[in-house]
Formats: sequence, C-alpha cells, structure tokens
Amino acid sequence: MIINTGMRTDIPAFYSEWFVNRIRAGFVLVRNPYRPDRITRYELNPDVVDCLAFCTKNPAPMLKYLDELKVYHQNWFVTITPYGTDVEPNVPQKENVMRDFITLSETLGADCVGWRYDPIFIDGTYTLERHISDFEQMCKTLSGYTKVCVISFIDLYEKVKRNFPQARAVTQQERITIGKAFAEIGRRYGITIKACAEGDDLASYGVDCGGCMTQQTFETAIGSNLKVPKRKSQRAECACVLGTDIGAYDTCGHLCRYCYANYNHENVRRNMRLHDPNSPFLMGNLQEGEVIHQAKQESWIDNQMTLF
Repeated sequence: MIINTGMRTDIPAFYSEWFVNRIRAGFVLVRNPYRPDRITRYELNPDVVDCLAFCTKNPAPMLKYLDELKVYHQNWFVTITPYGTDVEPNVPQKENVMRDFITLSETLGADCVGWRYDPIFIDGTYTLERHISDFEQMCKTLSGYTKVCVISFIDLYEKVKRNFPQARAVTQQERITIGKAFAEIGRRYGITIKACAEGDDLASYGVDCGGCMTQQTFETAIGSNLKVPKRKSQRAECACVLGTDIGAYDTCGHLCRYCYANYNHENVRRNMRLHDPNSPFLMGNLQEGEVIHQAKQESWIDNQMTLF
C-alpha cells in the first residue's frame, strides 16, 4: 500500500518532526475529515507500506530525516511556481526550494522526485509571457534532477473564491498556449509535462494527460510492479492512486491564496496551536470513548517474475 501525506496539508514543511515520531512509533491515527469520530490506525511498517508519497512546497525540514526514512521507498512532488508572497505568503524563496529539490533528487534519484507547477492562474502580474519565461528558467535549473513536471490550472472552488476573489478561470486558448509552450520547453530539458485532472485537451500538443500520481508513477519510483486494488477515485477525471491520506484539512501554514485545503486562515492558526508532535494524530489527541478502527493493510508489490 501507499501512505499519502500531502493531499490535505504540507507535512514536510510544517510537521516533519511529528511524522518521523510516527515512523519511530510504527503507527499513525487519522480522523476522517467528514466524520471526525471515525478514526483509522495505519501501521507504518515497510512490510506493508510500499511507498511514502510526499507533496510539499518546502522539503527543507524533512531533509535531515532522509537517512532515517531510507528503509521506505519514497515518491516526492515538490511544487515550485513563480508566485511571490502576494500569493504564497509563507513559501520560501524559489531558489531555496529548487536547491532543496536538487538535494532530494541527488539522495533519492530523479525517478523519485517530481516537480509540480500548479495551480496556474493568469493576471496582470503573472501573465502568459511570464509563466512561459519563468518556467523555462526553472527547467534550466531542474534539468537532470527530475523527469516530470505536473501542471494544472486554477479551480475556482468556493474556498478559493472566498480567499482569492480576484482570481479568474484560465481560458481554453490560454490553456492551449501554456500547454504547447511548456511541452516544447520540457522536451528541450528532458522533462515530460503531465496534466493533472485537465482532460485530454492538451494531449495533441505533447502533454501527457494520463494522470500524475498514477500506478506507473509509483512503480517507477519503487522499481517494482504493483497490484493496486481497484477503488473509486475522488474525482471522475482523476486517474491517480490517492487513498490513505494521513493529513488534515485547515492545517497548512503556507496560507496560499488559491488553496483548496484551507477553509480560512483563522482555522489554520487555531489548528496549528493544537498540534502536538508527540500525538498519534496530526491535530489533537484521542478522546475518552473514541473507537479506533484498524486499517486493512498489505503490500501491493507484485513479486511474480514477468517474461518479455
């Protein structure tokens, strides 16, 4: 199975000490975000956990723990965009994130570290031309250290509309212009562009529209075939292997204006004050009378030999 850490919050950036404490303890407790009384225990054991999947905007706090995590296969996606503190208030400078990206790649290998350039939005500051120019500069820096860059365009969820009211949808023509330009630039630097839940519109321009955190992604990182149980995706247009997230919503301190995982900033500040790095939960602790359900876990690695 795969343990996901990054669909609800940024654990490497803000909770790396807690995560490593859970690795040392050998288990983690997770509340269902829609039914908080539903608590699941996941064993953190390389016998059943085939890969740790990280999504982050700042891997730096986790770097000192990489040696301790090496008993696990890992797959990282690091988001690096051209936005400044006007949009991403607490994300480190891009040059520093790219430096740490390179450290990850040198430690784990380029097949285990992907780049996310998303969500893409366009306004008077972050124009089409700027996106294309900045993307190429980032490709120059990251070339050889990753083989994949995932793109997506801003989704105007209600949370996003409330926290980022001036954001607008990216037009179809703008999507095509960016997709075509990024695919051409990526080819020059050995980086495949993948689209995240954007349909097949960009496939004819050289963008891989088959998904980003797919079974193949993890098989490449692990170096083995996987027998992944069939499960219903969170979104009909998504082909990714997304279950088993151990994070919690309203806990990411980056406070990006386009964020879909935070309802509002006050919720985040309150929840972060509740964080205990020694708790089995990311937020809070077990309350009297609460029942813990043990997750059914098994390795998905297919050990059968294949003849070609």
